[in-house]
Amino acid sequence: MAPKTDNTEAIVLNFVNEQNRPLNTQNAADALQKFSLKKTAVQKALDSLADAGKITFKEYGKQKLYIARQDQFEIPNTEELALMKEENAKLQEQVQEKRKTISEVESEIKSLQSNLTLEEIQEKDAKLRKEVKEMEEKLIKLREGVTLVRPEDKKAVEDMYSDKINQWRKRKRMFRDVWDTVTENFPRDIKEFKEELGVEYDEDVGLSLQAYSDLIPHGKKRGRGQ
Repeated sequence: MAPKTDNTEAIVLNFVNEQNRPLNTQNAADALQKFSLKKTAVQKALDSLADAGKITFKEYGKQKLYIARQDQFEIPNTEELALMKEENAKLQEQVQEKRKTISEVESEIKSLQSNLTLEEIQEKDAKLRKEVKEMEEKLIKLREGVTLVRPEDKKAVEDMYSDKINQWRKRKRMFRDVWDTVTENFPRDIKEFKEELGVEYDEDVGLSLQAYSDLIPHGKKRGRGQ
């Protein structure tokens, strides 16, 4: 059910005053659809308000543009305008600071999303440990002379073993960096948190990176910092 005429005019008048800019009938009708006002009712209300001197209008050909009466608004003096400009400048500065902060946070989020999660590091670490153990067993058998192999095959195996050890070392260092970051200033007991997540260090399962590294032939070893 459409609003009564007086109520319609009140709605239209309030809208025109709030907008305080030139409006045609279509502008007003589109905005006031939420009040179930039809275009004809809006047009009638605009004309009635204009005839009553509550709003003003100008004609451009067949089209009318309606606008709120400007004498109802308080016009700020020079001092007030200066204060408004100053306040606006401060607000603009705050907006820029907020945008900068948002941009920095978004960049940090993207950076974190591109890094491996703790779970992914653990999975890769477990896989590498298994591969290293398998290669170590094969390497021991080769050194014991159980199976005769060509020098080039032996070299290929040793190179692969060396590469796996280096990957182990790298993943271990990555895990330590992530773990130290996660647990820094952590309020809970680190040991309990570690057990809750099922995290195990090499030493917890009887593994030693140094011991496996010592199996690499002299000359193929990399420095500790590499």
